[in-house]
Amino acid sequence: MSASDYLTQLFSYEGQIVVVTGGTGVLGGALCDGFGKAGGHVVVSGRSEERGLERVQAIHDAGGSAEFIAVDVFERESIQSLRDQVIEKHGKVDVLVNCAGMNAAVPYEEITDEDWDWIMAGNLRSTQVGCQLFAAHMKSQDGGGSILNIGSVTSHLPLSKVFAYSASKAAVINLTKNVAREYGTQGVRVNAICPGFFPAEQNRKILAPERVETIMAQTPMDRFGDPEELIGTALLLCSRNAGSFITGADYYVDGGFTANRF
Repeated sequence: MSASDYLTQLFSYEGQIVVVTGGTGVLGGALCDGFGKAGGHVVVSGRSEERGLERVQAIHDAGGSAEFIAVDVFERESIQSLRDQVIEKHGKVDVLVNCAGMNAAVPYEEITDEDWDWIMAGNLRSTQVGCQLFAAHMKSQDGGGSILNIGSVTSHLPLSKVFAYSASKAAVINLTKNVAREYGTQGVRVNAICPGFFPAEQNRKILAPERVETIMAQTPMDRFGDPEELIGTALLLCSRNAGSFITGADYYVDGGFTANRF
């Protein structure tokens, strides 16, 4: 077997259906591209049809296969509709990536109940509903399935101005481990990526120059991450072969940020 064939055996997603919520965002979009290039049929899912179709076109232009299905992750019925549409059309879902995320950067004493509930719903409840609905299907299909959640370096570390976000992401990691344990013998693996600082829409407002300086001082690689640098970890964790014995794990992709803090 050639090296190329061996790597294809480990990491190919040929014939697999990959659903990415938040696929219209920066990080979710990069993951969509990665799964598409690895051979998967990618269901790009989000609220913006315009941005979703742009992502689908980019995947097609790169030689991949993709489609867009709208979803509102704040609504259980919408997530269930997404699942049901994919199953009706393709007969299965091999991978779910819960990548939708919300943040509100305000001082602690100014956090409103509305801010808190919005972030918890967008980050935690949406992940919970996605895991619950998709795992229930995956456990019954041949080959099982894989779920990838998105945590954060703030899942374990305090960071000013993102109190609700940090709490929600800490809960996502706990949820990931619990759901992984629940389905450990049923063919469904559940893992999480914890990105470091990848400038995206939801965090640009908190990246003032002085804050960037502080972050860089605590990041051994002394730079922000590129969204494409999440792809390799995602492909590993969701792979049937390369990641077959990995579940309940949270992998940090942070340029060494957490190495300086633990």
